[in-house]
Amino acid sequence: MKRNTPILVIEDDEDIRQMICDILEDDGYSTLQASDGNEGLMVLRKTPGISIIITDLLMPEKEGIETISEIRKDFAWIRILAISGGGIYIPENYLNLAKAMGADATLSKPFGSSELLSVIEELNR
Repeated sequence: MKRNTPILVIEDDEDIRQMICDILEDDGYSTLQASDGNEGLMVLRKTPGISIIITDLLMPEKEGIETISEIRKDFAWIRILAISGGGIYIPENYLNLAKAMGADATLSKPFGSSELLSVIEELNR
């Protein structure tokens, strides 16, 4: 996969979403943004060529686990990175569930730019 194929970032916290996009763009990736799973799936259906999706797990409207399962049904080839800060439970619980639902990789918030880019490089292989 190439760096010029867009990465879709689905995250309800605008600051975190923008930070992730900034890190990726500074490293040469192009990004698309969505604020929840519904919007993310809409962007995905309208934009050919998305190779990686980064999705938060706890969001209003459509949360990440449901989003991952829909992506897996309709876009099985897309690589998925699930991220979570945990909410009322420890993040690992959500991240393990995300893995079980089909996420290719997981990251617990907060994470650094080198951690994020390392996982993206792995998914891009």
